[in-house]
Amino acid sequence: MPAVSLRALSPRARILAVCTALVVVLLAVAALAPLPFTVAQPGTTVNVLGADGGKQVITISGSDTRKTKGQLRMTTIAATGPDATVRLGDVLSGWFRTDRAVLPREAVYVGDTTEEIQQHNADEMRKSQNTATSAALGYLHKSPGDVKVKLRLADVGGPSAGLLFSLGIVNKLDGDGRGGDLTGGRTIAGTGTIDARGKVGAVGGVPLKTQAAKRDGATVFLVPKAECKDAEAEQPKGLRLIPVTTLDGAVQALNNLRSGGAVPHC
Repeated sequence: MPAVSLRALSPRARILAVCTALVVVLLAVAALAPLPFTVAQPGTTVNVLGADGGKQVITISGSDTRKTKGQLRMTTIAATGPDATVRLGDVLSGWFRTDRAVLPREAVYVGDTTEEIQQHNADEMRKSQNTATSAALGYLHKSPGDVKVKLRLADVGGPSAGLLFSLGIVNKLDGDGRGGDLTGGRTIAGTGTIDARGKVGAVGGVPLKTQAAKRDGATVFLVPKAECKDAEAEQPKGLRLIPVTTLDGAVQALNNLRSGGAVPHC
């Protein structure tokens, strides 16, 4: 087909041709340009009652501990790194997949450099461990001056393991309070921040975390009540969602689950 000069086209056709060319150029630039987004997917899960990286996640001294059954698995998401280049194709692909989520970079990372982000995440994890310990010992009416708790978790940052840390401490020290185990022998997963008074807070990324939990064998997932709708949106088949707002409520729900009592649901 012979080339057609723009001069041979009507004014309206010339405007349309120029606009089309500009759109094509802009789309090409957009496809190649880095975007301020992060693509996340289901991450690892860790049984806080067991070991991670060859070391026990929860170590307690100053008090007798009990042998536990089942698992309490904290959950994570895996996101593209703070320095990773995310392009339009990555974003479009993530939007159409249930095992991916496209999030604004600032919703995942706090800080401008990798070092700042790593330090922030480490600080948040340390605070989470301290408040989780305070919440658990407060629930059990034990003095932190007598009972010492050390928490270790390799390569995971942020505050979202707080609830599971607290439950793990309670289970190791007291179980269900009647000689049984909080888990009832089940693999239970969950997420949620916790403060020193035992209040559970929302964390984000719940639909991806439920997928990670199901993948790693969980049949029950403890979710902050405020995030029930998010959890239900991509709820894996066979994974029971239990909403929680406090440590006390989470312990009671697990005890009722084991004994056949009433258990809240999303």
